[in-house]
Amino acid sequence: MPICRRWPPACETTPRRCLADAVMRTDSTFTLWFTGLSGAGKTTLAQALSRTLNDSGRRCAVLDGDVLRRGLNRDLDFSTPGRSENIRRTAEVARLMNDAGLIVVAALISPSRADRAQASAIVGPQRFLEVHVSTPLAVCEAADVKGLYRRARQGDLPLFTGISAPYEAPEAPWLAIDPMRRGLQPAVRELLERIGSTAP
Repeated sequence: MPICRRWPPACETTPRRCLADAVMRTDSTFTLWFTGLSGAGKTTLAQALSRTLNDSGRRCAVLDGDVLRRGLNRDLDFSTPGRSENIRRTAEVARLMNDAGLIVVAALISPSRADRAQASAIVGPQRFLEVHVSTPLAVCEAADVKGLYRRARQGDLPLFTGISAPYEAPEAPWLAIDPMRRGLQPAVRELLERIGSTAP
């Protein structure tokens, strides 16, 4: 029979100790916000990092932009207001998940600096860690297995970031990393080292 476990785990010591443990769990959570062009490797890197964190006992969840667009945010378009609302909703979910004791890795193109600043304000500046997945446009386009860049070049995909819509790169990200150049596992290791040394 499946066993239902409470989260957070039931306290087995004093109420004061239990409250202190709960505060520590909340204070140790954060949101890694992966921003970058389509095809930069955001989702692949996010999933690899999440698996490693979960395997080590640190509860982590991925918020992937494509998945959210098929569910929670399926009513939104790719206009400027639609993109802004997409980011706002995702940040609100990330904040709730952080409050529940989860590390969050959000992987979204999120091309606007203003929208990312809003996401930081929602999540909380101390818990929002902006990661620029900085794979160059030429590399993203060359590795485009879905043919999205080709369709954008042909005019079939209006408002496509990097081609017919702008991407505003972070000016001072917590980390800039190119997983295509470094390799997936070295990129994960670099993120883990940074998380261990500088994350809240």
